[in-house]
Amino acid sequence: MAQAAPVAGLKEDVRDFWNADPCGSRYLGDCADFEAHARARYQLEPHIHDFAGFARSRGQRVLEVGTGMGADYLEWLKAGAVASGVDISSISLERAKRRCEMAGYAPDLRVSDAERLPFPENTFDIVYSYGVMHHSPDTQQCIREAWRVLKPGGALRIMIYHHASLTGFMLWLRYGWLHGKSMRQAVHDHLESPGTKSYTQQEASAMLQGFDQIEFRQVFSPGDLLLNEPSPRFQGLAYRIVWRLYPRFLVRKFGAKLGLFLLISARKPASR
Repeated sequence: MAQAAPVAGLKEDVRDFWNADPCGSRYLGDCADFEAHARARYQLEPHIHDFAGFARSRGQRVLEVGTGMGADYLEWLKAGAVASGVDISSISLERAKRRCEMAGYAPDLRVSDAERLPFPENTFDIVYSYGVMHHSPDTQQCIREAWRVLKPGGALRIMIYHHASLTGFMLWLRYGWLHGKSMRQAVHDHLESPGTKSYTQQEASAMLQGFDQIEFRQVFSPGDLLLNEPSPRFQGLAYRIVWRLYPRFLVRKFGAKLGLFLLISARKPASR
């Protein structure tokens, strides 16, 4: 089973991690080069536009939970959605706000905990959260909050990390097997912020109580394919060789069920 979450101080550790290293910062280059950041994001993860459905959101009330530096959030605004966004990282939100203002938009962005959203129930047509809820100590509570603020008939679109994955296996090889850690524990301790969780499809289904029309899609992450730029932890010669020689063709051909990203679409039932 996925890790049970609540740990004293973990939420503060998660916030501090993303304040120190906002998601995607390594692709930002110049602190205002948001176009380069978006280009890198969508080249590495080309499925995002279709999954999010930006182009189909004109006039809809959208909540993005975990905006990060605002690449996706700006896409909602550009598409004509009435979009709000929350993030636990004030530094990330400052960059998201600047990004939107530079593009000529007035964002509605708030520092907030995904487990306690600052909105009334039945507010949004879409709740979107990409790669965020698995970082919260209580992922299921995040999903409950999404259900609460969705209008009847509203759409949930989230990405959470899948178990087992190639990324998890690589982290286990690096940090786990010689130290008696499971793959999940290696992910928990070493994939991005402290306490990161991963879920099987069955475990994810159990957290989606109250939703219907549930659909799952599994895709590779840049980390599964080592397409992403290595973080500062992986800059040695041995890592550079691994990045260069990694058999991406074979991974794509034979490892489809080991992708890290679990894309989930669901609906809050319409009122009867």
